[in-house]
Amino acid sequence: GFFDLIVVDECHRGSAAEDSAWREILEYFADATQIGLTATPKETKYVSNIHYFGEPLYTYSLKQGIRDGFLAPYKVIRVHLDVDVQGYRPKLGEVDDRGYEIDDRIYNQKDFDRTLVIDERTNRVAKWISNYLRASGDRFQKTIVFCVDTEHAQLMRQALINENQDLAKANSHYVMRITGNDEEGLKDIDNFIDPMVAYPVIVTTSRLLSTGVDAQTCRLIVLDREVGSMTEFKQIVGRGTRVHADSEKYYFTLVDFRKATNHFADPDFDGEPVQIYEPGEDDSPLPPDVPNPPDGEDSQDPSDEEGEDTTIGDLDDDPFPQDPPGDKNRKYYIKGKAVSVLTERVEYLDENGKLVTESLRDYSRKTVREQYASLDAFLRRWRGEERKQSIIDELAAEGLLLEPLQEEVGKDLDPFDLICHIAFDQPPLTRRERAARVRKDVFSLYGPQARAVLEALLEKYQDEGVVGDLDNVKILEIPPFTTMGTAFELIQGFGSRAGFQKAVHDLQDCLYAEAA
Repeated sequence: GFFDLIVVDECHRGSAAEDSAWREILEYFADATQIGLTATPKETKYVSNIHYFGEPLYTYSLKQGIRDGFLAPYKVIRVHLDVDVQGYRPKLGEVDDRGYEIDDRIYNQKDFDRTLVIDERTNRVAKWISNYLRASGDRFQKTIVFCVDTEHAQLMRQALINENQDLAKANSHYVMRITGNDEEGLKDIDNFIDPMVAYPVIVTTSRLLSTGVDAQTCRLIVLDREVGSMTEFKQIVGRGTRVHADSEKYYFTLVDFRKATNHFADPDFDGEPVQIYEPGEDDSPLPPDVPNPPDGEDSQDPSDEEGEDTTIGDLDDDPFPQDPPGDKNRKYYIKGKAVSVLTERVEYLDENGKLVTESLRDYSRKTVREQYASLDAFLRRWRGEERKQSIIDELAAEGLLLEPLQEEVGKDLDPFDLICHIAFDQPPLTRRERAARVRKDVFSLYGPQARAVLEALLEKYQDEGVVGDLDNVKILEIPPFTTMGTAFELIQGFGSRAGFQKAVHDLQDCLYAEAA
């Protein structure tokens, strides 16, 4: 009778299972009102949140979170490797790198890195990730690579270091393994999720980072292990859905080497939880004669329950962990097997989490035209709206993915030209071309200091495409403005804050004068 209210966060974990230590505690304090909170309710034949807490009183879906601007949408890249599609069968009497004869059967994607390790497969995945980061123009995108186990995470880390030797030599924490048995990596969890800390950039893990890690700036998630549980898949997707406005992170990319993103096609992906719990005769979550759930069920794996990886040995001392007793569970290691990428498919998902079947251009055109029937309607709104960013935010809430669209069309276009070009077939001007036209006119109304500020704002627009926040005085608190004086001193060059904002609005009108 001591407690009146108990709130259980992450209630899909310990409290969901009837034989857990947490359930015993909750039952002891049964007289208290108990509220369970979770982003990923667990409903299987063996474990149930609804069975204990009852039907959900309030739900907030991923779809709604994306529409409301709290969560980031995503694009998916599915990568198919030849060995994954074709499988691997050893030659007669073939031995692995340690001299063990490999069992004669066809090894497939489920076996790789669990039963059979092909070093060139690991290298190929690492090369693809590294090439993607180079092509993006930003090799410092926070990236999580989910691996089969802690050994696979270590091998992947080394492969990524080999592919990024310049950055890894500059800072040894550019690529880190963060798993339950890696003391050095565990120290870097807070650094990875802190938006103000640059390193580590790429982390390899197994399960440790799949839950409870608020990685706001994570832009790239790579799946190189199967994810059988819908609950865990939602948790992994959740590592990327954080929005971080300061770094302009409004969407993320999910790269899938193991067909894990097939879960997106499941009707239950963003649906309401449904109770399918089947207690045994003794009302325990597992019948006495079933020690583990069947394959594919959301088992109560200790690593999932505690949020940590399953430890499989000290990989720094011995690259090959000791074999378990008998040959049945032996892991084979193969070197020199050529592996190549067969196909890559880029998919975009709308605010409902459903696949966008038309091209990204067609989808974007339709999204804009649902809001603005004609070019004139769009121009009238753009001309009349002092805060241009509000227009962009509204379109983003309706499912317009500007960043991937910019990647496809050309990053030097600002949102205005990108929208007019895609939705209304207008010939676009690059940011540099727009800025050059403004400079012909320019700022004869202002003194030397104010002109220098406006020139710097124009440079920022030209280089970074900033449109909506140019009139925010906080922009004067970052380089290059900090080298010109304090924000207060710079504003005085315009007479007042209102004078500064008017000058910026005049600058924006000048930028879009011909179009609008």
